[in-house]
Order: sequence, then structure tokens, then C-alpha cells
Amino acid sequence: MIMISVEGSTRTVQRGDETSIHYTVSGPENGPTWVYVHGWGCRRTDFAPVAAFLPADHRVITIDLAEHGDSRSARTAWTMAEFARDVAAVTDAESVQRCTVVGHSLGGAVGVELARLRPDVVAQVIGIDSFHFLGLYPAVEDSVARRMVRSFEDDFPAAVRGLVVMGSVPGTDPEFGETIFRKMSSIPPAVGAAALDGLLRWDMDEALRAVPQPVTTLAVRGLLDPAAVDRYGDRIDFVVHDLGSHHFLVEAPEETAGLLLTARID
Repeated sequence: MIMISVEGSTRTVQRGDETSIHYTVSGPENGPTWVYVHGWGCRRTDFAPVAAFLPADHRVITIDLAEHGDSRSARTAWTMAEFARDVAAVTDAESVQRCTVVGHSLGGAVGVELARLRPDVVAQVIGIDSFHFLGLYPAVEDSVARRMVRSFEDDFPAAVRGLVVMGSVPGTDPEFGETIFRKMSSIPPAVGAAALDGLLRWDMDEALRAVPQPVTTLAVRGLLDPAAVDRYGDRIDFVVHDLGSHHFLVEAPEETAGLLLTARID
């Protein structure tokens, strides 16, 4: 059973008894619709500065995945498919007929799974620095996955710090990096480790074969692995840029909005 509560533009979808998904809606109901899915350890408010530079007649739905931001859940499943069901609960509740899904990092994987779950609703998936980290995508060997997840279980702050460093580029403001670290390390460690495990075991190759929708990623030049372009260039449109770090949507929201509008096809 899905129950909806509304307070201004912030709303909640209740998935059964264990999961409450919080989200924000702006723009007219009949406008071109964007659905934003944040990355690991992030939250829906990351997209607010970008949304301010999208056309006023566009509809923007930003979602906190379970146990991120304001959303809460007691469930034990933390796969990309289960996160996609969080998002589908929102698009169903809002009667979204057609949308472009924008997924930051892990959110890109969730967006592809949503395209599989709601093929008539999702017109396109645009990743924000997603899909091209070959150490995370596609599914890694079991021993590698267990070793990476164990590092988060053993010392969660240190492992999160490693993610922040991995997503930085020369010139990244150290204070900005600290802000990202504090945000990402605030999620429950058990959920963070389980969500990472879900991502590492997600079969991107199989998922991409299963969805016909166009997939684009806005890839940071300094973080892009050329081998990813060689492997996925015939399936994913790589838009390479120099707007900042892995979290460039927060660093350069106006320019990010411009790239999204250029990449949008529906």
C-alpha cells in the first residue's frame, strides 16, 4: 500500500510499513518533467541549485532514497532495483507520464533500473559523472566486492574519505571536500556498506541491454577512464567537461543545468 502526505512542495510516499520516501516537487504539473536521483550518501537538496537554472515551466521532482536525507526505512534490501522502486513509488504517486531521469553517481544506476521498471515513463537517463568508473561498474568479482565493502564496515569514516578523494580533481577546494565528506559520512554506516555492495553487484552490462532508452553521462574529464569510453561508447553518450569534481552539480549549478538541457532529447 502506498500513502501520500503533502506539505507545500515537500511530500512523502509510504511504501508499506517500513519505508517512507521524502521528495520535493516544483514547477507545473504539465511541464516537461525531470526526476532527480542523488548519489551514494547524498540527498535531494544537492539538485536544488541546478533546478533554479532550469526553465520555469519545467517540473522538477527530487527524491531522497531510503535512509538518505529525510527518507527512512527498516528494510534489508539495498539493491539498485530496490532503490528504483523508491523512485517508482514517487513517479506513480505524482502520475508522471513521461520524464527524463537524472542520476548522480549511484543514482545513474538507479535511473537505469527505473527505466527497466517503468519503460513507458522514462524517456531518457542522464548520469551525472556516472557509469564510467570501471572499478564500480559493471559488476565486480565477489572477492573484490567483499574486500571493498569490508573496508566500509571496518572504518566507515576513512572509507568515505577515500571516496571523496577519489572524486576530487586538481583545484578542488579542500573546504568543499570537507563539506562533501560530512554529508556522505552522515548516512547510517550499515546502509552505506550495503548500498555499496548493491552497486558493486549491479550488472550494468545486462541492465543496459535490457533498456532501449538513450543513456548519457556528463563525465568529468579528470575522472574519466578512457577504457570506459572504449567499452560503452556505442551505448552511452559521453559528454566530457571540466566543471569541477565528482560533485560538480553543486560547484557549477548553472553550467550543469546548461549541459542537462543540451543533453535532453524529450
